[in-house]
Amino acid sequence: MPKKTTRAHWNRDKKKVAEFLKRMETMYPDAHCSLDYRTPYELLTATILSAQCTDERVNKVTPAFFEKWPTVKDLAKASLEDVEQAILTTGFYHNKAKSLLGMAQYVVEHYDSVIPDSMEKLTKLPGVGRKTANVLLGNCFQVPGITVDTHVTRLSRRFGLSGGATAEAIEQDLMAVIPQSEWTIFSHRMIAHGRARCTARKTLCDGCLLSDMCNKDERVK
Repeated sequence: MPKKTTRAHWNRDKKKVAEFLKRMETMYPDAHCSLDYRTPYELLTATILSAQCTDERVNKVTPAFFEKWPTVKDLAKASLEDVEQAILTTGFYHNKAKSLLGMAQYVVEHYDSVIPDSMEKLTKLPGVGRKTANVLLGNCFQVPGITVDTHVTRLSRRFGLSGGATAEAIEQDLMAVIPQSEWTIFSHRMIAHGRARCTARKTLCDGCLLSDMCNKDERVK
């Protein structure tokens, strides 16, 4: 008996993938990064803070944070205790503070205080993996990338786009079927759909333009 797969039958069909992307665009034409930022430093900081925290909460914390430490040089000189206190309400504040200080100090020491614009250099920073790097690259440097967060992971399985067991495997699967020019906006739309309709605990399938493309067996996972 063949093994059961979580992949839907249409995920390598270019016409059906194109239809999926078209419907996503119809549902979320204005999808965008919901973190508030003005510079690569600010987006990188906000993205690190967003782990296990809502973007709404991060956006409440960052104005005072950036007023106190407006540049990566300023943050590199901060004390761990001060940073912890500033980000207390985002959760996991000790680990996040260590990552932020490590990131800032590494950028100052190795990149001449300039946030880098490549995956290779970004992922050398403490607290920065491919997900965070892709957020920065796609939104600040116009380098296409697919951000695999919890929403993208969940929806990729529900829609049969990937059966990958890890974020990197899912990213590779998605890169193989989604046109490169769509990678960044695809990420925004998947995240928007995961927040608005296709949540982890409840799915609002009635009226969803994607319901006939959904791998229904995966909705509860």
